[in-house]
Amino acid sequence: MNSMEIDDSLYSRQRYVLGDTAMQKMAQSHVFLSGVGGLGVEIAKNIILAGVKEALAEATLPRIAELNPYVDVAASTVPLDETTDLSFLKHYQCVILTEVSLLLQKKINDFCHAQQPPIKFISADVYGVCSRLFCDFGDEFEVLDTTGEEPKEIFISNITQSNPGIVTCLENHPHRLETGQFLTFREVNGMSCLNGSTHQITVVSPYSFSIGDTSEMEPYLHGGIAMQVKMPKMCYFEQLEKQITNPLCVVADFSKPEAPLQIHVAMLALDHFQENFGRRPNIGCLQDAEEMLKIAMSVSETLEKKPQVNGDVVKWLSRTAQGFLPPLAAAVGGVASQEVLKAVTGKFSPLQQWLYIDVLDIVTPLEKVGSEEFLPRGDRYDALRACIGDSLCQKLHDLNVFLVGCGAIGCEMLKNFALLGVGTGQDKGLVTITDPDLIEKSNLNRQFLFRPHHIQKPKSYTAAEATLNINPYIKIDSDINKVCPATENTYSDEFYTKQDVIVTALDNVEARRYIDSRCVANLRPLIDSGTMGTKGHTEVIVPHLTESYNSHRDPPEEEIPFCTLKSFPAAIEHTIQWARDKFESSFSHKPSLFNKFWQTYPSAEEVLQRIKSGESLEGCFHVIKTLSRRPRSWTQCVELARVKFEKYFSHKALQLLHSFPLDTQLKDGSLFWQSPKRPPFPVKFEFNDPLHYGFIVSTAKLFATVYCVPFTEKDLSEETILGIISSVKVPEFRPSNKHCTHLQVVQTDETARKPDHIPVSSEDERNAIFQLEKSILSNEALETADLQMKPISFEKDDDSNGHIDFVTAASNLRAKMYNIEPADRFKTKRIAGKIIPAIATATAAVSGLVALELIKVVGGYPADAYKNCFLNLAIPIMVFTETAEVRRTEIRNGISFTIWDRWTIYGKEDFTLLDFINAVREKYGIEPTMVVQGVKMLYVPVMPGHIKRLKLTMQKLVKPSADKKYVDLTVSFAPETDGEEDLPGPPSVPAFYQKSVQVLSMITLKRLCKTGQVRGREEVLSYHFCQQHTSFNCIREKLQL
Repeated sequence: MNSMEIDDSLYSRQRYVLGDTAMQKMAQSHVFLSGVGGLGVEIAKNIILAGVKEALAEATLPRIAELNPYVDVAASTVPLDETTDLSFLKHYQCVILTEVSLLLQKKINDFCHAQQPPIKFISADVYGVCSRLFCDFGDEFEVLDTTGEEPKEIFISNITQSNPGIVTCLENHPHRLETGQFLTFREVNGMSCLNGSTHQITVVSPYSFSIGDTSEMEPYLHGGIAMQVKMPKMCYFEQLEKQITNPLCVVADFSKPEAPLQIHVAMLALDHFQENFGRRPNIGCLQDAEEMLKIAMSVSETLEKKPQVNGDVVKWLSRTAQGFLPPLAAAVGGVASQEVLKAVTGKFSPLQQWLYIDVLDIVTPLEKVGSEEFLPRGDRYDALRACIGDSLCQKLHDLNVFLVGCGAIGCEMLKNFALLGVGTGQDKGLVTITDPDLIEKSNLNRQFLFRPHHIQKPKSYTAAEATLNINPYIKIDSDINKVCPATENTYSDEFYTKQDVIVTALDNVEARRYIDSRCVANLRPLIDSGTMGTKGHTEVIVPHLTESYNSHRDPPEEEIPFCTLKSFPAAIEHTIQWARDKFESSFSHKPSLFNKFWQTYPSAEEVLQRIKSGESLEGCFHVIKTLSRRPRSWTQCVELARVKFEKYFSHKALQLLHSFPLDTQLKDGSLFWQSPKRPPFPVKFEFNDPLHYGFIVSTAKLFATVYCVPFTEKDLSEETILGIISSVKVPEFRPSNKHCTHLQVVQTDETARKPDHIPVSSEDERNAIFQLEKSILSNEALETADLQMKPISFEKDDDSNGHIDFVTAASNLRAKMYNIEPADRFKTKRIAGKIIPAIATATAAVSGLVALELIKVVGGYPADAYKNCFLNLAIPIMVFTETAEVRRTEIRNGISFTIWDRWTIYGKEDFTLLDFINAVREKYGIEPTMVVQGVKMLYVPVMPGHIKRLKLTMQKLVKPSADKKYVDLTVSFAPETDGEEDLPGPPSVPAFYQKSVQVLSMITLKRLCKTGQVRGREEVLSYHFCQQHTSFNCIREKLQL
């Protein structure tokens, strides 16, 4: 990669993780990797995708080298052993060792540590069910950005004149700072000496912090913004030799804080075993295990803390040391690769200094399995078999798995499936994958199964073909469907029941929630995961054991208030969203409405006649307005862009200042224009200002596109644009005094939403008639082409289309108008395009952890074996937690339920509603009080005519479709006592008609109606009521509750 240029089309998602400075450093870095076994290949893959300048390995593979054309990948000709002259390593900034003896690791580490500057040293090993990672970046290593998070910006409401001075944030806006961080101040009124100064803070509360002595400063008046300042941090490392005896370990599983030290001892014992015997312990050999245990006892005594030896850890490490778990290598490889990038860039906090990851919970349930299960069979799965046994291998081969998504995680999962032999059974086993997306160049930076010649090909088909190159025996069925309600004929209940497990590799919550609901309905296990930059998560959902994905909900994203977007932006995010909305409105929404209108009314004369006759045609005013102002040449497109500039960035400011002059006061006497409200100031158009010129050109190009106006390169020249603009007559500003009408000029209520429809006045209607008559008389609206526009869909990744150019120019001009710090094109693209930062290292780590949980699911492990994980490779932190146990709710008389339970009622064609109610009463001892299907109330006794329905058949009431095997219903019942707490009912009750299943959901009603509150599943009922009745009180009265 050229040190001065970054290929944004390839690296855009990673640039948002690392930043350009780190990317440039990485592009000039030289890395040496020893060992290209399973772990070495994982590390090589990730750092090559990331874009180091040169990667040298003891051996190289063509498929690894072709991952990134900007990286020079070469094979080392120098054998690495005890006799090697290590001076050749001086060429490299970072050395990574895998499959190297501990003695040689120490020698190389000593050499690297002694260099000036030190060569960053990383060693990583995976043996059976245990792994370790070690980092030494020299005595001192400066980290420029410890977290990679965006600096926080805090709006100030008050600063006390005291020692220490206490800064308070705006109400409902917690600062989320930590003690010891630094802030700089600006725009503080009154205590103005703070502006431009930097202070270290101490957190007082979520909404306040102290900054030192402010007692001698002038009193605070209003306003002010505190901006977090990223400060470099020095990290200190010890050499491997010293760290072996007194290791500094990261704890990944807080339920086992002693585990890292225990694994440290066990793996050191394995190192000594290999030194003593020239081999690893034999599979299932008790003698070797005993020898390992003796060595471990001896090793423990040499450590400063003399930790207690865990015999089980030593035993399982000995038993599986000759084996290899590809998913564990993927997880460790992802973490190790991120440490490489930290070493060469100084971005993010490095690992200090050991990380141990084990999967003992996979092998512990195999305690009683005979040793012959783990012996080699002479196939490609021998190393895997040595860890999990042959029976579990066969279950993986016979597995039916549904993978939703073939992006970054999806590609990694397919690789893991191939290495595990998933779906390779002779008679059983199938991997079904689906993804509707096509491959884009930006995908190639993480989605390693794809190459440049695959661009614009379907991800699923291409990924399937690439996976077969890894394992030709895997059976894959690939689709290009979206998994959603519209495709339930394809992904039906029958389809789900054929799957042994569903794995999601998605990028949005809505799709996750939908698939989770399908898995719960069909009692299928689900493994979910996701990444955002260096962060990642995994979640295991197992029927009858764990809660589901939908059992918990993240807080909704905060929406920017309409009045903030329209009139009172305070941050660059507000101006970017405003510009993005302008793009959608001007170039997509309005053209679409224009086309829809003229498809309904194909003749301008017909429209005119209907309006004159008094008929109201929806949207006609705005359509006629667009038609009358339609540009028909490039010159008119430029003129329109210039007029828009004046409207957006001058007239808007003048109108606001007319409505609310700078000295406007609120009822309490405080100024209207104070933080976070910022007064606007009109922007005077300057042709020579690149920002102004850029807005005109990008806007004119987009207008030309939507109005189908051709233009040439000459039209885009400065000379042509200047000639057009210099003759434009810009409308003068005329203030409006409309404050309280539907056409309100300035909205100040933060809770107000953007109106769906703005009423049209009679004056506007008369004007529309006049304009349409004028267009018809001039023959401008008679041609079919004039009644058509070309809507534009926003596309962030095509730099030639001008979409991001428009948003950047419009946003920064609005920012200038409000004195807000502007954003460059790169940041604007991320925010406007809602781009999720991504990097291959986190993707690899997360997918490896998912595949490890897959093995447990396939083995039918108990609940305590499963682990969810949250990781942030930037900090770095990796936290494993037990899955949330499914909640069981007691109803009465020993009746209880979970989200996974099904209550089943059987009936024939003549099965009536009364029969159904009686069946529920007799089988479960509860008295149904209401039956609902979706939003349709089948039976509510107080509703007129509903008693008569008791005699109707369920077939007639629910009207099940021929292809649907069940119908979802909701049943409610009253609790036995009149207590305050109501009991929620079971989630579903299946009933059978003609071999079909009807599912009936049950929830209670009484407390909901008493209090009017919505809690949990009760929300469903309130929705039904609100759909059917004008008021909730009406229902409460009818039900007498």
